[in-house]
This record gives sequence, C-alpha cells and structure tokens, in this order.
Amino acid sequence: MPLSWNEIKDRALRFSREWEGDSSEDAEAKSFWDAFFDVFGVPRRRVASFENPVRKSDGQGGYIDLLWKGTLVVEHKSRGKNLDRAYHQATDYFSGLKNRDLPRFVLVSDFARFRLYDLDDNEVHEFRLEELHKNLRFFDFIAGYQRRSFAAEDPVNIKAAEKLGELHDQLRAAGYVGHPLEVLLVRLLFCLFADDTGIFETGQLREYLDQRTAEDGSDLGMHLAQLFQVLNTAPDQRQSSLDQQLAAFAYINGRLFQESLPLASFNRAMRETLLDCCAVDWSGISPAIFGSLFQSIMDPEARRNLGAHYTREVNILKALQPLFLDAYRAEFDRVRRSPKQLLEFQAKLASTKVLDPACGCGNFLVIAYRELRLLELEVLREIYKKRETGFLNVSDIVRVDVDQFYGIEIEEFPAQIAQVALWLTDHQMNGQVSEEFGQYFARLPLVKSPNIVHGNALRMDWSAIVGPTALNFIVGNPPFVGAMVMSDPQRDDIAQVFVGVKGGGILDYVSAWYVKAARYLQGDSTRGRIRCAFVSTNSIAQGEQVGVLWRELKALGVHIHFAHRTFRWSSEATGRAAVHCVIIGFGLSEHPSPLLFDYETPDGDATQVSAGHINPYLVDGPDVLVENRSDPMCPVPGMRFGSMPRDGGHLILSPDERDQLLAREPSAAQWVRQYTGAEEFLNGGKRYCLWLVGASPDAVRGIPFIVDRLQKNARYRLASKATSTQKAAARPGLFVQIAQPESDYLLVPRVSSERRLYLPIGFMRQDVIANDQVLTVAGATLYHFGGISSAMHMAWMRYTCGRLESRYRYSKDIVYNNFPWPDPTDKQRQAIETASQVVLDARAVHPGATLADLYDPLTMPVDLLKAHQALDRAVDLAYGKTNFQSEAERVAFLFERYEALTSLLPSGPARKKKRKTNSGPARKKRRTRRTASA
Repeated sequence: MPLSWNEIKDRALRFSREWEGDSSEDAEAKSFWDAFFDVFGVPRRRVASFENPVRKSDGQGGYIDLLWKGTLVVEHKSRGKNLDRAYHQATDYFSGLKNRDLPRFVLVSDFARFRLYDLDDNEVHEFRLEELHKNLRFFDFIAGYQRRSFAAEDPVNIKAAEKLGELHDQLRAAGYVGHPLEVLLVRLLFCLFADDTGIFETGQLREYLDQRTAEDGSDLGMHLAQLFQVLNTAPDQRQSSLDQQLAAFAYINGRLFQESLPLASFNRAMRETLLDCCAVDWSGISPAIFGSLFQSIMDPEARRNLGAHYTREVNILKALQPLFLDAYRAEFDRVRRSPKQLLEFQAKLASTKVLDPACGCGNFLVIAYRELRLLELEVLREIYKKRETGFLNVSDIVRVDVDQFYGIEIEEFPAQIAQVALWLTDHQMNGQVSEEFGQYFARLPLVKSPNIVHGNALRMDWSAIVGPTALNFIVGNPPFVGAMVMSDPQRDDIAQVFVGVKGGGILDYVSAWYVKAARYLQGDSTRGRIRCAFVSTNSIAQGEQVGVLWRELKALGVHIHFAHRTFRWSSEATGRAAVHCVIIGFGLSEHPSPLLFDYETPDGDATQVSAGHINPYLVDGPDVLVENRSDPMCPVPGMRFGSMPRDGGHLILSPDERDQLLAREPSAAQWVRQYTGAEEFLNGGKRYCLWLVGASPDAVRGIPFIVDRLQKNARYRLASKATSTQKAAARPGLFVQIAQPESDYLLVPRVSSERRLYLPIGFMRQDVIANDQVLTVAGATLYHFGGISSAMHMAWMRYTCGRLESRYRYSKDIVYNNFPWPDPTDKQRQAIETASQVVLDARAVHPGATLADLYDPLTMPVDLLKAHQALDRAVDLAYGKTNFQSEAERVAFLFERYEALTSLLPSGPARKKKRKTNSGPARKKRRTRRTASA
C-alpha cells in the first residue's frame, strides 16, 4: 500500500539530513539509492537493479548505474561532477535496450543535486538534496500516485489498444477463441492497469511475468491461471505454502477473477507481446474511451480506423450536463457555505442512481460516475478544508460508489469492459482523494460492483434490474441503425416494442428505447422524478417518423426537457464516420425552463436558448404532429415524384451516345428526350433517355441500337429480386413508373445541401423527362415558385423534412402537402409573383453558373441574394407578419398556423391511401390511360 504524502515528506526530510555531505564511493551510491527509494516506501531491489550491462551506441560495452525497466534510468556521479555529461551518458545506453525497456525518466545526481528529465512531457526539474521534500510530486511514479490528465486523442490509449489487439490476434490464431478469450483479455486489461496505478505494487505484474515465466512462453498460461486464482482469494484463505511473489499480490475479488477459464497456451511471440503490453504506461489510460478502443480490437476492419469507435467526451457531456450535472453543480454552489447542507447534498450524490440501457463499453456511465466523484471531492474539500472536523480514515468520508450505476448491453464483451472501466475509474478517483487528503485510499478488495447486465434491452424488463422508485436518471447512446438497414432480429425487436402502434415499421431502431423508457417511467409513483436523455439519429425529430413515434410518446405523457438540435457526432480519429444526431432529454413532468441547443452548422458550437415549450420537432412551439398527407391541405397544385426507369441504365443515354444514335438513325429523334434529375438540374450537364411512350413496335424494331438496349433492359429486370421489376421486363421500352407532367412544371430536387440559404427550384418544359430524384408540380405559377423559394418555406422544410446525412431530403407528403401557405390578397399575390420573376432574372444574369454555384452561400451573387430577400419580404407580408427575429420564430409561427388550419379540416390529416393490389376497375382504367398515353 502506498505511503501517504505526509509520511513520504517526513522520510524525505530524514533522508536529506542523513546524506548531506556524504561521499560518492560505489558502495555508498548503492546505499544512497536504496534509501532514496525507501523514501517512497518502495523496495529498490523489487523494481530496479544496479550495474546493468548494456552495449552503447558506439558498440562499446557499459553499465547502467540503476535501471528500472520501462520507467527510469539513473546515472550517478561524484559530488560536483558535470550533470550534463551524466545525462548524455545515460541516454547513450538507450540503443542497447529493448523498446519496451526504454525509460520515460532519466535521473542524474551527484549526491548534492538531482536533475530529473521527463522524456514524455519534455520537462526538466532540478533541485538540491535539501529541497527534495519540496519536489516529491515529480517522483509520484515511484510513490504509486501518478497523476495524469486524459485526452481523447492521447496516443497512449491507441498504443495500448493496438498492443492488446496484437495479443488477441495471436491467441485467436492459436485457437483460443470466443468467451474465454474475451474474459482473458478483460482480466489482463485490469491487471495491466493495476500494475501502473498502485492497485498492485508498481511493476509487480511485469516483474513476475519477466522473472518467473519461461522465455518460450510454454508456462505463461499456467502462471496466469494461478495468478487469477490468487487475485480471487482472500489473504486469510490462501495457502501458507503459496509462492511468496504470488502471495504479495493484492486481493481483488469483485467476481472479476471468479470464473475458471480453459488454460491458454502461449509461445515465445505471445509472451513478448504481453511483456510489451506491460511496458505501456497504463496509468495514462482513460477508461472513458479505452473501452470502445479495446472493443474495436476484436474487429480487424474496425482496427484500421482505431480511434474512430469511441465517443468523444464533449458529446457525452452534452447529454449529462443538462440532464443532471448542471443542476447538481448549481445546487452545490448554493449550499457550499453550509456544512449541514453539504452533508445532505453528499447524501444526495451517494443515492443518485443512473441506468444506461444501451451501455456498450460504459462510456456514459464512466463519465457520469467520474463527474459525481469529482463533485463529491469538492464537497469534501469544503467540509474539511479547515480540518476542524476530523476523520480517522478517508474511506469513511467517501460515499459515492460504482454500485449506483446500471447498464444493459446486448454483447457480452463490451458488458464486461463496462464493468471493469467503472472499477478503473473508481481507482483513479480514489487516487485524487488520496492526493487531496494525503492519505492512501483504495477500495480493495472490490466489495461493490457496477450492475452491468448482458442482454437485449428491448426484450428485457428494466424494472428487474433497477426499480423505477429507486432510479434517478436514464441516459445513453442507443445504436444508430436506420429503418431501412436494420437486421431481421432488430426488426423483430421493433415489432415487439411497437405492437399495436400504427406505422412502427418506418421508425429507426433508437425509437424503441424512447418507448421502452417512457413505459418504464409509468412505474414511477412520483410521475416525474426520473429524467432521461438519449443521443439519437436526427430522423426521429424530422419527417414522417415524428408523427408515429411522438404520438405514442405523448400518449404516455412524455414532455421534452431539453434538446440539442442536429449536430455531427464523431470521434477525433482520422477517417472517422460521422453521424448527424440530436439529443433529447425528457420525462413525465413538464420542465419549468426547457432548453434548446442550436447549431449554426452541424460541426459548430451550440447556442443555448431558453424555450417556452419544446415540441417533437425540437422547436419552441405547440405540440403538433405533421403526418403524411396525400394531397395539399391548402389550395395549391399537387406535387408528385418524377418517373422511375429502374433499367440498369439501359434506357439512359450520354450526349455522345445520343449523337451517335441520331447520326445513324435520324428517325430516332422523336424517341429521344432530355432527361434530368437533381444532379443535372443543380450541377449542369445533360443526359438523355429513350422515351418510347406511344411508339409503334415496327418503328422500334427498325432501329438496332434501341432493340439492343431493350433486350439488355429486359434481362436486367428479370434478374431483379423485386417482383414488380420482374413484371416490368414485359415492357422493357417503358419506365417502370411513369409520372411525367403533361404541361410545363416546377422542378424541386429531393435532396439539397444543408448549407444553402434557399432551395434551388426551377421551371422546366413538358418535354424534359424528370426522373425520380426530383419532384414535379404541374401547373405551378410564379406565386408557387415564390412560396417554395421563400425563407418561410425553407424554415418549414428544415424542421419537418427528413435528412440524408445532414442534407435536406424533401418530402411531398410531409413538407409540401402540410405547408401552411398564406392567404394573400390579389395585391400580395401579385407582389410575390413580381418578386419571383426578379429572382429568375437575377439567375439569368449569370448564364455560365450552375444553380449549385448560384446557391452556394460562399459564391451566391449579391443581386440574387437581394432578389431573394425582397421575395422573403413579399411572402412575409402575405402572412401578415414581418420582422421575424430568427428562424425559430418563423417556425413557431408556422406551427401555430398549421394548428389553426388543421383544426378547420373535417377529419385531421389525410392519411396516404394504400394502392389496392387486386385488379379492380380503377386499376384497369389507370393502366389503360398510361398505355394510351404511350
């Protein structure tokens, strides 16, 4: 057990007095360094050796005065000698050491002076012998109190994970796989951390493995198995004949070493890898992120982007701070001057219980536990700062513990890591308490354990893990899996949770956690004490999912307490995959002061705004649910999808292909049409298509190029897995779905960049074929162009449309058909039409620019921007309100108007009608009409 700093300080003073003025004979030097290590309560012989033979960089032999492998090299000189030369002599020995034995520290001395080089932090500390007691913290690596700050991008985390990954691969290649391999690695993780952080004596594990196991690794598995048994056995129950070196290991308990594992067979390479793992400074590991890194070593593909799979701490705190940490911090500030209230507040901290029902490797739980412990430390600092209220043992005053934390994880390996990560965090926090009060504090053996359960959270009764009357907070980051890419078991999970909920099949996987949590909250007799927060894919607050999910949640009494609108959720790693997310905090009670966190860009910083009421679209506005509507609720022309070829590209022509066809067969010109989608419309360029609607068979058969394309298309469609596509092989000259307007039309891209201030739309001729990547409005006028191009419509779209990554995904059934248009006077309508024409004229002034160029906020011409701003004013005036101060104000206004308009409808939102599959008269009529138009 490490000495307290007060004890170390007393020993340092005695050491300085005893060695002041002594000589520099070799024998005296050895005694000097034995006594120096004894200052810190560490037997020198256990960690370091004298006169280690080594080959220097010039090939000559030499001796290192004192070597602590992987940690420290000491070069000792006679009194008054040059310490610079001593340092260079020490570093000259490095070439003769194995990489894992290279030290972090170099210490040179001449009895009277110490100079310590920290090679990792590039720091040098020099002081005289009599000043040792003032500089003890530089030697905390000897005392077992090493203190570190933890950064997500700290290379030590990745280096450690890579080393364990190497060992994992070697064991798996040798046939040691599955559950035993996972448990073995988790145990080794704990032991490696323990070896550098004072749980074991410093370097105890490395010394045992290095000294007691054969170099060929043949007996390493046996020694590890025996070590695990010792760590699981109380000292009074260990055999008296137990090897002394093994008996020196601490009793750990906590069920971590309880299970008996098959004996692992190691070889020389595996032993070397494990010793390399021992050489990593595990005191620098952050449990908050290492768990996810460690998990990723199990997946070779994931390891290519090692570091891309942990969650950045700043993102975790976005959920934890408004959920409870900010409130706890504010309460501490209120009571910090009252010892009685501080003790009551500490009791509150010690009774706080947190559940993460998708805990993974425990990132959220680790950060939550660490923050509670840090806050408790501040409480203790205030209570005992004058030391008037004494305590015999620091363990008597620390009350927050790991058993306050609960987790559910579907995979066994991360569940085990989560438990160990919380224990490691507990030990790090205990080290900070030791630093603060100068008294060593470690919770060994492990009496209390985190409550991490391995299982499917969507199939489990959460109340069986922790009752609603005992819990305070639910928080986590459920899996980011979209409705279209779920596995079959995940679809079964969704179906089980959403039994009886109409439309549940369109929901993302994360939505099931919201409903499970809301149903769990029904068991809280206080109806509002428990608060929740989940990180989620942003689609649950946009588009058609909102109506389905939030109708159920509102029926369960859910109120939103805070929300982070869309931001990019990512790690620090190069090549990382980013997800666009929201965070929603909720409970069964209304929050007196809801908070919205908005982002100007997904990568930007959040702006905190107080809200009156947060609705399911994460807007400060009334609770309205915009659901699929088959027709516009306002008197405007209908919108429809463009035509879908589903042809494998065989009906589509490049400009060169079109030119070659017409050069050989001029008569084919009547069957070739310009073809456009969002790409051509926004970025320029042209494509063409074979449009054989109405073509006679004899005309087509006379053109070999077209016949070849139709044959290829028929084969492509027959090879499809979709039955509807196979059936369409019978008419290979036609698009599968034909929806071409019979008049000129307004074109709206289905996907558009989130960076644009305005949605680029435009009028198209009837003979330009629109594909299914765009939407069309036949019969649209300049008034409709102006409405869709306006800031009002953009605000509505941003809050109600779906997203493809962060880009806007326009929906006719949600966005267009539910848009609350104004009710303009004739004069106001004319003003909108005039302003719309000015926008089109401003575009025409820049004929060489694409719409993507014109609507990029960095390159948008001033005249076009001013034209849009004038259009915005005209549209605002038609709504009877001007001078909106923010987009949020616009959206709140539109939701109120939507609520007013829908209240006038006879039966609420019109649901989208399902097309009948039987061949009734209506279906026959529709087929006949399409054939006739062809």
